[in-house]
Formats: sequence, structure tokens, C-alpha cells
Amino acid sequence: MASHSVEVSRGERFEFGVNWSRFLLTLDDERISRAQESLRTMLEVDNLAGKRFLDIGAGSGLFSLAARRLGAQVHSLDYDPQSVACAAELKRRYFPDDAEWKVEQGSVLDTSYMRSLGTFDVVYSWGALHHTGRMWQALENVHPLVAPGGHLFIALYNDTGTQSARWRRIKATYNQLPRFLRVPYAVAVSAPGEIKSLSGTLLRLRVSEYVRSWTQYKSNRGMSRWHDLIDWVGGHPYETAKPEEVFDFYRERGFTLTKLKCGAGLGCNEFVFLKLGEEQRRAPDSTTFTQTYDSALKQKTC
Repeated sequence: MASHSVEVSRGERFEFGVNWSRFLLTLDDERISRAQESLRTMLEVDNLAGKRFLDIGAGSGLFSLAARRLGAQVHSLDYDPQSVACAAELKRRYFPDDAEWKVEQGSVLDTSYMRSLGTFDVVYSWGALHHTGRMWQALENVHPLVAPGGHLFIALYNDTGTQSARWRRIKATYNQLPRFLRVPYAVAVSAPGEIKSLSGTLLRLRVSEYVRSWTQYKSNRGMSRWHDLIDWVGGHPYETAKPEEVFDFYRERGFTLTKLKCGAGLGCNEFVFLKLGEEQRRAPDSTTFTQTYDSALKQKTC
């Protein structure tokens, strides 16, 4: 397998870590609090005290930090060396010399490495596994790391067919461009969607809604809309999955769905799965799984 630097030099991989290092310049207490609240809400917990938390594709390190502040013992890993540096920088700022937070470079596609990590109460990977170039192998490699009774919290891009295929081409083009053309290209390909959104609010005489979508974006998991936009346009490799494909994949491996949040259109679908114990796996009850999915369909969120 080619190294990260080789893939970047070939125009095959977006430099996520460079984007995240710029995002850290905007990091404040409110963003961190929003990230913590996102974890509490999706995992349906008040805190993570006494839990082992694995952050695969840690990116900026924001959610590793959030988990640590919620009391978890954290292991952060990322394939991108600059992303590893971002997580290490957050650890240095907020938890220096902390033995309960480990940061390292590693690939989710390295089966031997992943098995060496042991098991965790929470395995978390938000928006990372679909950027590996082998998403289904990555999904296969993460589930053995969830301890029985533990949770797997992942987010994956939704498959919208031809629309997803179009964006795959756009993303590939971004990474083939000279660096000085990448930001103008990202602005250009994003402009139609932004104009549509702005026009809609103008017609409803609610232009403030469009303004708030930029100024208050950090209420969404503590993130930055500009950095997410660059991540979206440049994010390559890029793979997608239909919700039912992910459901079936993990149900066959002894998991049941406990929470689902579907993104709009091309966005990320968020899944929280519970790993069943051996007795439950021998006689699985899929009621919770089915009801959670049916509820999302009725609400038209998937």
C-alpha cells in the first residue's frame, strides 16, 4: 500500500490534516462544548467516565478531546500525519502528560495493527471510513474492536446514485489541481448550492436564516462551515453507502441499531450500534433495529 505522502503527491488523497490544522485556529470553548453534547446525545449518556474510547480518523482531535473531557480513556489514531499532529496539539493544550489519552498514527486498513489495539467501550469514527479507499474493509476491521455491550458510532456519506458519482469526479479533480487553484475551484463548485440556499431565504424574506447557517454553524457538533466545505469538496477517496446496507452489514456481525440520524441528500448518516453478547447473538431480537429504521423512514429522515 502506498504511503500517505505518495498518495497525496499523486493527487489521490486530500490532505485532511492541513485543513484541520487551520480549523484549530478557530477552536474555542463553545465548539468543544458542542462536541461534548453531540457525543452525549448520540450515545445517550451523561458522561464517559470509566469507558475506553477509540477515535478512528481523529482528524482535528476535537472529539477525542470531547471524549476525554467526558471522562473516557482515549486512544486517537489517524492515517494522516498532520491530523495526528492536530490531535497531539489538543492533548498538549488541554491534557499535557496525560497517560489516559494516547495519540498515534495508524491505518484502519492495517488488520494486524487494528487487532493489536484490544477492545473498547466506544469505537467512534465520524466521516472517516468512507475516505480510506476501501470503506467496506474498514467497516469490517472496526467491529472486532467493540467490546460486548459496547457501542459503535460511525458516520458515512449517503449514497444518492448519480449525484454521488458526480461528486466523486469533482473531488478527484480538486486533488489533481495545482494548489493555488483548489480554493477557487471549491468556491466555484459550491456556488450553485449556496446561491440556491440564499435565493430560497430571499424569496421567503428570511435571509437571516442563510446568514445564521454560516455564523452559527458551530452549533453543529462544534464544527466550522468553511472548513467542512473544503473538506467536502476535496475529500478524496470518497465512497458512499445506503443506510440499509450498513444496517445489514452490522446486523450480520452481531450488532443492533440503537440510534440513527440521517443526513440530507449527500450528507452523512450517523449510526450508533450496540454489540450484543454471545447469548443475545445466538437468539437475536431485531425488534429494536427494525423499529429504529422504520421510525426514521416515517419521519422521512432517511
